[in-house]
Amino acid sequence: MATQTVDFYFDFSSTNSYFAAFMLPELCRRFDARINWLPIHLGALFRTTGFDVMAMTPRKARYLWRDHQRYAELTGLPFRRPSRFPIKTAAALRAVLAAAQEADARGDQRAAESARERFSQAMFRAYWELDEDIASGAVIARVAEEAGFASAALLEAADSAAVREQLAAITATASSPDRE
Repeated sequence: MATQTVDFYFDFSSTNSYFAAFMLPELCRRFDARINWLPIHLGALFRTTGFDVMAMTPRKARYLWRDHQRYAELTGLPFRRPSRFPIKTAAALRAVLAAAQEADARGDQRAAESARERFSQAMFRAYWELDEDIASGAVIARVAEEAGFASAALLEAADSAAVREQLAAITATASSPDRE
């Protein structure tokens, strides 16, 4: 049987993405599946649908944060409600794509997947566990270095028109009603 691929669309501002980023790899290993790490810009996607994440009532918001805390307790994952929420994630999302650029160019799918996973998990930890400002270029650079990437090259690539277009294309694909 051929190895299955799971398309994992995520944004660093999503609590569900945070939990999935650490639980999905183990599930995929167990079932011999690969993960296609696909960063999407939820803010842009929400603008196209008219969804307003901040429109919920304070009571519902309190319940959601408590529910996230329960999920952290259930999964054993560290979790801290960030002081900056929502946060701008476009630069960090583009950095995921830049982290895998070299492996993608070589056609090395496994190395590209590994780079996207390593960088993404480090960025999720910075935001949801350490309450860091992942919109900051300095924080992205530090997280990149700690995850084993050359931060200057990664930030330069993340700001390129090609990577910006790639993120927009992935986001558009994720929001397409024709996507299977």
